[in-house]
Amino acid sequence: MALERVRLAIQPGEFVSLLGPSGCGKSTLLKLFAGLETPSAGHMRWWGNPSLPTATDSAGRTLAMVFQEATLMPWARVAENVRLPLDLARMPRAEADERVLRALALVGLGRFGTVYPRELSGGMQMRVSIARALATNPDLLLMDEPFGALDEFTRNKLDADLRALWAERGLTVVFVTHSIYEAVYLSSRVVVMAARPGRVIADVAIEGPEVRDEAFRVSPAFMQYCAQLSALLTQANTGVDPSEH
Repeated sequence: MALERVRLAIQPGEFVSLLGPSGCGKSTLLKLFAGLETPSAGHMRWWGNPSLPTATDSAGRTLAMVFQEATLMPWARVAENVRLPLDLARMPRAEADERVLRALALVGLGRFGTVYPRELSGGMQMRVSIARALATNPDLLLMDEPFGALDEFTRNKLDADLRALWAERGLTVVFVTHSIYEAVYLSSRVVVMAARPGRVIADVAIEGPEVRDEAFRVSPAFMQYCAQLSALLTQANTGVDPSEH
C-alpha cells in the first residue's frame, strides 16, 4: 500500500487512533511502526533512534502488536499462549509466570489460565491476545483493529476496558479502526487518512474526560466529534468537502 508524505509523531502516553476508509494504508503504517515493513523513502525514528530498539538495548524500550485476529495457539492453554513471547526471550520461568498472572488479571481473565482458547468466546480470546502483549511490558502498544469482528456490546465493553487500562498503565497506544464512535471514545488524538494514495488529511485532538463512561458516548461533545470525523471521512472517500454543500 502506497503512502504519500506521511508526517506523524506519537508522544509518550498518547492514545492515537488511525481512522480512514479501506485501502488508505492504516495497517501499512502500523506495520512500519512495528518494523514489519521498511519505508521505500523517508525515515522513521523510535524514541529518537533511527532503528527499532532490540531486547538488549540499555534503554529497554519495547513495543508489542495486537492483530485483527487473536492468533492464539489452539493446542496451548491460555497461560502458555500469554507466556510465549517471554519464553522466546528466554525469561526466567518464575518471572515469566508472574508476568502472565499479572497480565491475565489486568484483562479480567485471572481465573482462565488453565483453559484452552476453544473454550473461550471471541471477546475473551482477544483479551488473551492483549494480555500476551501486555506481558512484555511494552512502551508502545500497536493494535490493528482488534475488535472489528466482535458484536457491538462486546466491542464497547472491550473499548471501555482498554481505555481504563491505558489510563492505569500510562501506555502509549496506536490503534487502527474503521469506527468513528470507537475512535472518539478511545482516543486522545484521531488521525484521519484518505486513500489513493494513502495520506493523512487531519489530526484531531479529542478533549474529553479522563474517565470515559457510557455518559460520554451520548454527550454533546462526543456527538460533535463524531460529526466532525464523519465529514472528514466523507471528504476522504469522495474528495468533496461536505461544508461546501
